[in-house]
Amino acid sequence: MLVIGAEKLSTITDWTERNTCVLFGDGAGAAILRHRDGGSHGVISTHIASDGEFADILWMPGGGSRHSITRENADDHLQTIKMSGKEVYKQAVTAMVDAAKKALDKAGLTIDDIACVIPHQANVRIIEAIADRLKIPVEKVFVNLDRYGNTSAAAVAIALDEANRSGRIKAGDYVLMIVFGGGLTWAGSVIEW
Repeated sequence: MLVIGAEKLSTITDWTERNTCVLFGDGAGAAILRHRDGGSHGVISTHIASDGEFADILWMPGGGSRHSITRENADDHLQTIKMSGKEVYKQAVTAMVDAAKKALDKAGLTIDDIACVIPHQANVRIIEAIADRLKIPVEKVFVNLDRYGNTSAAAVAIALDEANRSGRIKAGDYVLMIVFGGGLTWAGSVIEW
């Protein structure tokens, strides 16, 4: 299975809004994964969830056919990312910890079996809070947020590639990937590298 994540967030960023413009970056990443059918390597488990109740904490209020951008509303920046930072932080930490635990449980593994955790690269405080709640040392968590910002759908694929190239993950290692995004959506997956 080919998994591709790509974002061009610079086109939907309000460069006058400091709550978002300093956080997001453009990026693309891809990985070829396969299901682990009795052998080694591949996807062991996945947990995916969403909750539309919190759709208004990370959203884009305009654009598209539902709320077209016109001359009259163009200066309102309705076609740009809006975020309630504190609420996103709270929901992201809770959701990604839950996704991690459910993916680990489905895989029949514990966090101690995991060689490397690759979280969505949204915010260092979110990543640190997840590591704390999962009771894992921060050294086990791969972070590249400082170099690219939040590349959204591309973040984990980019980090997975860098973790591999840097030797942070090796053949036979169990890797936990956890993500969070607008909508709200979140997921966790355990793979054997």
